[in-house]
Amino acid sequence: MTEPALTLTTDRLRLRTYQPSDAEELLPIYSRDDVSRFLLGDPWTSEVARTEIGKRLQRTGLSGEAKALALVIETDDDHEDIAGSTVIGDIAIWLDGTDLTKAEIGWVLDPAASGHGFASEAAIAVLNMAFDDCGLRRVVAQMDARNTASAKLAERIGMRREAHLRQDWWSKGEWTDTLVFGMLASDRRTA
Repeated sequence: MTEPALTLTTDRLRLRTYQPSDAEELLPIYSRDDVSRFLLGDPWTSEVARTEIGKRLQRTGLSGEAKALALVIETDDDHEDIAGSTVIGDIAIWLDGTDLTKAEIGWVLDPAASGHGFASEAAIAVLNMAFDDCGLRRVVAQMDARNTASAKLAERIGMRREAHLRQDWWSKGEWTDTLVFGMLASDRRTA
C-alpha cells in the first residue's frame, strides 16, 4: 500500500490534512444541533473541538499508525451563504480492522454548503484515492437511518445499500437503525 498525498484537489475543492486552527473553523459546523443529531457525539464546545482536532491531526494516512486519513474540505468558490469560511466540512476514511483492503468512509458538511455537489465531489475524490493509491477492495459507509442526506449522498456517488439494521445502535438515549452502504473498487465512479 502506498501512502497517498496529504492534499487532494478536485475542480472546486481542496482536501487537506488537519491543522490546529481547524478547531475554530469546524466549531460552527459541529456545534449545530442539526449536524450533530446523527453523529455519535453531542454538539461541540470549544474544548471538544480542540480535543477532536487533536485526534484528527494524527490521522494522516491509511498506512500510518492511526490507519486513517482525515481531511478538511475547503472550497475556493465564492459562496456568500457559507459564512465567509472556505472550510465547509470534513471527510475521513479508516481501515476496517486488520484487513488492509477494507475501509469505512464518513463525512460532515456545513448545511449552508449543501446542494452544490461539494460532498459528492469530495467523497468521489477520496474513494478514487483509496482504490487507486491504497489498493482498497471495499469501502463502506454506515449511518443513522434517519440521516437521509447522507444516504442520498452514498447512493449518488455509486455506493449500494447493503443493509438496514433495525434498532442496532443505542445513540443519545434511544435505539436507532443503521444503514450500511458498500462500494467495491469495480463499482466506483471517477471524479
